[in-house]
Amino acid sequence: MTFLRQVSVLALLFSVAASGAASAQASAQGQNVTQADLQRLQDALADAGRDVSGAQSRDAALATRLETELSDLRDDVAYVRVKLRKNETVPRTDYFDLRDRIDDLRARARGESGPKSGSSTTPTSSSRGSSGLDVPAGTEFDVRLGQSLSSSTNLVEDRFEATTMVDLQNGDRVVVPAGSVMRGVVSSVTKAGRVERTGKMTVAFDQVTIGGRAYPIRGTVTQAIESSGIKGEAGKIGAGAGVGAIIGGIIGGLKGAMAGILIGGGGTIAATEGKDVDLPAGTVLRVRLDSGLSLK
Repeated sequence: MTFLRQVSVLALLFSVAASGAASAQASAQGQNVTQADLQRLQDALADAGRDVSGAQSRDAALATRLETELSDLRDDVAYVRVKLRKNETVPRTDYFDLRDRIDDLRARARGESGPKSGSSTTPTSSSRGSSGLDVPAGTEFDVRLGQSLSSSTNLVEDRFEATTMVDLQNGDRVVVPAGSVMRGVVSSVTKAGRVERTGKMTVAFDQVTIGGRAYPIRGTVTQAIESSGIKGEAGKIGAGAGVGAIIGGIIGGLKGAMAGILIGGGGTIAATEGKDVDLPAGTVLRVRLDSGLSLK
């Protein structure tokens, strides 16, 4: 009987040790670049190449400089690819650095001013005209989630999509038509549990597809609106219907701000204490552009 107890204790110790090792390995993997991260970087490089090609007709000198930078970025991503093939670890900070550099290059290729420390991202009326931005920073869209999001199941870097609900117009011109697809990414997740009672999740939008063409953006969620489905005509609210106005989807079935959801700075969505953040498919998110958008 004593022997069986000793065997049971040893088995339990081995089990705990194995579980701890697995947990440590998973934690380490979460801090390192993965093959999925590498694929995202390669996709972003392909998009950047198209943006630089598009800049050639507008500013050949700029396009030449950007092509040199793009070549360096390709080399850096290739270096990461080689290290992963050799099963070497690459810190996740390297991924974020490369992603930000690619985003900045794409913004400059599109004619947007990149984010600079200490400067405002909201252009003045005169700078909007000179920069050629069709949609200035600060413009807000209402978009409908195509799939559910939850702090209990989603992981960092998960991608999702949402569609714009109304036309964004500049005078008689439709700049961003309803039904345009915005691509979002989960940038941080905290599950509700014994230690962290409140579930949290930060989401952002980095791309919008208009007429089959993708454009880089930086969008922050400012409000979550409960919806029971589309039941009528789309309309507009805010201080007018032009570019720069707050565009709201007045659609039958909208119930107002979601109960139990708080949205803080940087687009962090927090649930009430003891719960996870749960955003069902069809939830309407109000998204503020933190960078201008040029559609040329």
